[in-house]
Amino acid sequence: MPGLPVWYNYRTSKSLETTNEVEKQMSFANRIPPARRPLPRPAAYLLAAAAISLALFASGTPSPLYDTYAELWGFDALVLTLVYATYAFGVLAALILAGRLSDEVGRRPVLIVAMAALAVVTVPFMLADSVAWLFVARGLQGLATGLALSAASAALLDLHPDHDAVAVGLTNGVASTIGMGSGVIVASAFVQFLPAPRVLPYALLLVLFLVALGAAWRLRETVVVSPGARFRLTPQRPYVPPVARRPFLLASLAVLSSWSIGGLFLSLGPELSAIVYSSHSHFVSGLAIFILAAAATTSQLVFGRAAPWAGAVYGSLTLAFGMGMIVAASATGSAVLFTIGAVITGGGFGVAFLGGLRTLSAAIPPEHRAATMSAFYVVAYGSLSVPAVLAGLVVEPLGVQETFEIFGSAIIVVALLVTREAWRTRPRAAARRAAELSTSPG
Repeated sequence: MPGLPVWYNYRTSKSLETTNEVEKQMSFANRIPPARRPLPRPAAYLLAAAAISLALFASGTPSPLYDTYAELWGFDALVLTLVYATYAFGVLAALILAGRLSDEVGRRPVLIVAMAALAVVTVPFMLADSVAWLFVARGLQGLATGLALSAASAALLDLHPDHDAVAVGLTNGVASTIGMGSGVIVASAFVQFLPAPRVLPYALLLVLFLVALGAAWRLRETVVVSPGARFRLTPQRPYVPPVARRPFLLASLAVLSSWSIGGLFLSLGPELSAIVYSSHSHFVSGLAIFILAAAATTSQLVFGRAAPWAGAVYGSLTLAFGMGMIVAASATGSAVLFTIGAVITGGGFGVAFLGGLRTLSAAIPPEHRAATMSAFYVVAYGSLSVPAVLAGLVVEPLGVQETFEIFGSAIIVVALLVTREAWRTRPRAAARRAAELSTSPG
């Protein structure tokens, strides 16, 4: 049946016409047979978004089970923090070692490897009978997540029909927040209401990643692969091309203020929820993260077309205000104040994150998409993991409420600093600085 040639590049709309040309340009990629029935472009775009969401969904799945693991195997908050740190450092290691890999060998093979690895790593979670298994599983999960995020984020930019950076940023932002929140709340529901809580959440993940792997196998490549490209894991300094460095700065500031909230909620949110809601239900403990993520997703959909600098400014200002309410709720034990604060904070989280991401998405040259998005996720996961790890280290001597108050206050200060810096990037201020530079002597 007539159709597209065996190998087709979406970005250039050019096919590789001859077998020799295919072999020369795909020395690595042709080891994986090309898709016989490739996905249509809209479905491929949806798959890239789903890969981001699923990777973050999986990252939150173990969280509701940590109390169960601690009771079974007798470890304390410090060990729990180290388990989480293993995951975070796994993600960072993958981004540093293989961040630009899909720019070199193609999006398809990297996504296939990442989805396969994330499927396989569910097995040690299901078989875990000691904390050592958690360290191994979380470390491997982090490495696979780093691969998935960099390749899938770059693929979104390749696959959008109109290469619309606004739409791509919105898709990436919504996929990220949906994944963060739904992973925790779905796992919480499994733990609370279903049997075999240490198995069923990971069985669900296994099925989802096998479906994603099958879909990734049907992708058409979006990158023309250079001759001799190989899967190499070598330390690479995060790279941002000069044209994207100012947008990258704004995106980094926005993700610093927003994802640090996520890190604090992942670390202490379940325990604080149990205190303010006076409940030991696993499902209730997962509500704080879900409320935060649901509000973030909603705000992104509502304000998705706002100017990026405005999103970073007003989003950071909003999350600072909301975080102030949560700190007050932590001190007073008010469930109402906590819930309202989580909604407001989540709304600011979503808008700030999206504003920075949209600015960056519009500025990345095609040949540096994976490398730049990897650098972005290095900042994101640093923002997510550092507050979580530090809070986990001090929660035992200080207690949950005091720890949340201290770190929440620090995040408010960071958000206000981000607000100030992002305000300076607004068009009028940028034009004024450019004019001053052009008229200065020398």
